[in-house]
Amino acid sequence: MKIMMSAGEASGDMHAAAVAAELKRMMPDVEIFGMGGADMRKSGVRIIYDIENLGIIGVVEVIKHIPFFFRLRSFLKEAMMREKPDVLVCVDYPGFNMKLAHVAKELGIPVVYYIAPTIWAWNKGRAKNIVRDVTMVASIFPFEAKAYKEAGAPVTFVGHPLADTVKPSMSFDEAMDHFHGDRDKKRILLMPGSRKNEVTGLLPIMLEAAENLAQKENCQFFIPRASTIPESFLRSIIGNSSLSIEITEGHQYDLMQICTACAASSGTATLETALMELPTVLVYKLAPVTWFLANLLVHVKYAGLPNLLMGREVTPELLQDRANAENITDILLPWIEDEEKRKKNIEEIKEVRKALGSGGAVHRVARLIVDTAGAVHGRKEK
Repeated sequence: MKIMMSAGEASGDMHAAAVAAELKRMMPDVEIFGMGGADMRKSGVRIIYDIENLGIIGVVEVIKHIPFFFRLRSFLKEAMMREKPDVLVCVDYPGFNMKLAHVAKELGIPVVYYIAPTIWAWNKGRAKNIVRDVTMVASIFPFEAKAYKEAGAPVTFVGHPLADTVKPSMSFDEAMDHFHGDRDKKRILLMPGSRKNEVTGLLPIMLEAAENLAQKENCQFFIPRASTIPESFLRSIIGNSSLSIEITEGHQYDLMQICTACAASSGTATLETALMELPTVLVYKLAPVTWFLANLLVHVKYAGLPNLLMGREVTPELLQDRANAENITDILLPWIEDEEKRKKNIEEIKEVRKALGSGGAVHRVARLIVDTAGAVHGRKEK
């Protein structure tokens, strides 16, 4: 069996890599290729386009790069025609992957969409394209599966992969040694995102907040580098800061385990920190036009996945103009100074893991991919 995968950013790369590894475990002879990053490569995927070159968000930002995305889609279409995969697996990255799914449909290649477009948040019209082009949606949230079913899309609820994968691989003491953690300092995690324009917009604000915190408490700061962001890019923004800052590689959950509090960009990171019981403030900014359009089109109360899951704000959100150093400081400082306040937030975010349900999502997705390809091509894999 030959499987093509398409992931466009760091979190999608991570989720696709886990599925690829499971497919290889189930079928050692399976051939997997596609668009992705370092994690997929490590899982045995033959990368034909490296996503380190991507990193664009928002309506305004994407418009500027439309010719590039046309060329990339044409390149991947040629790869589909040449390689003739049994199935295309789209992972997140909806603006691009929805169009790629349409290309696959026209070529007669079945499509499984994992980490699917958020039709429950955006205008429901998007669901029509899913119904038209996607053979099976592998849904990660119960409320999402319900929305897709109501829209008439073929959908299977597989559960959320993070319920399986978010756990430390080291003891607390091992992680402290690995990351050179200072026991005499409050250890603060800064997660400015996996796209360059996210990092450009958010990291300076986070560093300013870090300066404020360092004036009040003895702090050590960590920035885990996303695979899509070069270390030199981070260092160019940090500059000659007097702060104690460590740029880290890998073992992200072990790092979360030793930290006191976190400031994170919106996205998968806030769900990961909630599952690791790390009090986090969500910080996010978009281009003004993108923000205006988002307010018109998005129909949800919260930006953060933990809050959407719980139906209340367990992870404080600072969006757009509220995303500034003073507000970040005001939220993080009580968690750093008062252990009781920190524990109170931990008790709230503990509920997130219960809401995600049982594990096994990665295996269920892999099985769904194999079954979908087999059903379309008239064969059944063991």
